[in-house]
Amino acid sequence: MSHKNASEEKNAIVGGTLYLISTPIGNLSDLSERAIKVLSEVDFIAAEDTRNTGKLLACLGISRPMVSYYEHNKRERGPKIVERLLAGEACALCSDAGTPAISDPGEDLVRLCAEQGVTVTAVPGCCAAITALTLSGLPTARFCFEGFLPVDKKPRRERLEQLTYNTATMILYEAPHKLRSTLADLIKVLGGTRRIALCRELTKRNEEILRTTLGGAAERYESEEPRGEYVLIIEGGSETAPRSAETAERLALSPADHVTYYENTGLSRMDAIKAAAKERGVPKNELYRQLNADK
Repeated sequence: MSHKNASEEKNAIVGGTLYLISTPIGNLSDLSERAIKVLSEVDFIAAEDTRNTGKLLACLGISRPMVSYYEHNKRERGPKIVERLLAGEACALCSDAGTPAISDPGEDLVRLCAEQGVTVTAVPGCCAAITALTLSGLPTARFCFEGFLPVDKKPRRERLEQLTYNTATMILYEAPHKLRSTLADLIKVLGGTRRIALCRELTKRNEEILRTTLGGAAERYESEEPRGEYVLIIEGGSETAPRSAETAERLALSPADHVTYYENTGLSRMDAIKAAAKERGVPKNELYRQLNADK
């Protein structure tokens, strides 16, 4: 068999397979030849937004059947897509931009396929988080992806508190209309001197990478209107990083009052003890001993 035929056989579309297709985050030229081939030959395409994916296909001169698959219909639509895959059809999954299943409902579809024994493969390509990380100028050896912070106050506060202990570079996504409040929340927890890179319009003509501090970013966007979707790359803390003012106040409490604080946030007695022990840097059993000694 010639090298060409072997390559064609290797790249042939396989029925009953879900293909995760990474699409451009701005520059159409970033779409790979393999991605174009898969989009051209699969039986159908599951798209986060059929309008956006339709525009992409039109630019490529491709016409394939599409179904919508997004956050608010994933529970109903996911099993139906899996049924078609089990019947032998091949499907390409596309998010609006970037890699499916990263801060994306595609995560659920991959899980369903794994549970049903459906083959899943990926056509690698663009990912806004990794692209921004490489441009940030911050350490890349260890990093964690946090996606979008929770909107509701309690889980948002808890997530922000967890970031206090993180020594790896952190990656967040944020919408322009929420950027100012998110920067304010981050400063409250991490302080204003922590380094950050704010990346927007990646791979586009107006690409911008702002390397500054959390305080510097907040000051800039007091007078400048945030525009475009942002990827925030935040410097991790050191092992001896100063704690936030809120954390310092809790550590000044007695062990019993510290546990009571967390109970008042809605945690069970057991979870409150675990949270307080972690924050005080002591084993859970040691905190139990201190609580009993106070009685």
